[in-house]
Amino acid sequence: MAENGFFSEEFIQSIVRAGAQARIETLQAGVPVFYWDYDRKLDIMELPNGRKYEIRFIPGAPRESNYEIIREIEETAA
Repeated sequence: MAENGFFSEEFIQSIVRAGAQARIETLQAGVPVFYWDYDRKLDIMELPNGRKYEIRFIPGAPRESNYEIIREIEETAA
């Protein structure tokens, strides 16, 4: 049992790997990926060409237009 008391570390790592693989496959299929970036504390839209944008979701808006782009996120070298 993991420190959190619910899931083993092996199970958690399997979920993380599956999510990462799904993201890659979705981008390769030409579909943007929306996710919460825990490090930056931002909602992100990532496009298949590698560009990333900070977005804001619009509650109650139709699915095709339920977000607005706030800014493009420039990746910097570490």
